[in-house]
Amino acid sequence: MIGAEFNPYLGREYSREEVWEAIQKYEIASCVEMEDYVAQAAKLISEGKIIGWFQGGAEIGPRALGHRSILADPRRKEMKDLINSWVKFREAFRPFAPSVLWEHQTEYFALDVPNPYMLMACDIHKDKWGVIPSVTHVDGTGRVQTVMKELAPQFHSLIEEFYKITNVPVVLNTSFNIKGEPIVETPEDAVECFLNTGIDCLVISKFILSKEQGELDT
Repeated sequence: MIGAEFNPYLGREYSREEVWEAIQKYEIASCVEMEDYVAQAAKLISEGKIIGWFQGGAEIGPRALGHRSILADPRRKEMKDLINSWVKFREAFRPFAPSVLWEHQTEYFALDVPNPYMLMACDIHKDKWGVIPSVTHVDGTGRVQTVMKELAPQFHSLIEEFYKITNVPVVLNTSFNIKGEPIVETPEDAVECFLNTGIDCLVISKFILSKEQGELDT
């Protein structure tokens, strides 16, 4: 099991007040603060929304590991093209990674050891290619991230909630940035990326921001 000494989430955490101050700098169609933001985020993903997910301290290293991530439903084949075209603004062939609950990893992937840093690719079981098509590469592999409750409790809870809704313990995970830009670090970075891309909703701390018209409510 991964110990605390290997925790990659070493970036600065932002307080509720700092996040709210950042949100107020922008014109947001709808903003709601919710205690059940994790379950709401999972519901939005299951409905086909593309989500910006900004929680806790940023991860270090070359991959987004569920603290500064763009998330979507891996069951929807069209998500790969949608995110490449309307969010990342990059080539259509570029793949996306699956993030899976550790408890269910071997049901989907030919990998029986943890891979929490998304550094290894492995085969996806052939009977799952059609279940998670938007994270299945053309050769039937995926660069999987193992999500463990001890290491990433909020992200683990999100995928658990998605699993309850869909019976699929996997989400599409890509870095929270656009082509040529670094991964977002500050709340302001996150809001600007949300507003300037095809991301549907931003879940930042307990706030859920949407581009749909609605009353700003906290």
